[in-house]
Amino acid sequence: MLEIYTSGYGFSQRRCREAVTWFCKTYLPRHHITVEVLHRGLKRESVLGYCDVEGSTYRPRDFLIELQSNLKEQEYLTTLFHECVHLMDFCKGDLKIKSSRKYYKGIDVEDMDYEDQPHELHAYEKEQELYEDYIKSLSS
Repeated sequence: MLEIYTSGYGFSQRRCREAVTWFCKTYLPRHHITVEVLHRGLKRESVLGYCDVEGSTYRPRDFLIELQSNLKEQEYLTTLFHECVHLMDFCKGDLKIKSSRKYYKGIDVEDMDYEDQPHELHAYEKEQELYEDYIKSLSS
């Protein structure tokens, strides 16, 4: 079962719901998760998005994705899929939070530079591929 909630400003609710639904049905079909996608101004933080666990970090099933408002469609979708890769990594146990520290496949990534963190490299590697697969699925 998948529950999706959207809020904020400067986004298409239909596009957001369709993309998250496609991702979860394709990559996490057996997981029962809740995803809240909040659209807000993130420019001051110099980021386009975040993915956080809500509630328990042990076998997390509730997630908050925050996205920059008013992005162009391709940038919006690639950013959303980037954050969905993190969501998938949390669901599959590859990305974990223990004692307020983040681990990716057993490696403590908390003290690494952002651009060197392996879970970020993995998400950047997958985001364009996911975008292209999603666009192809729309025309099928």
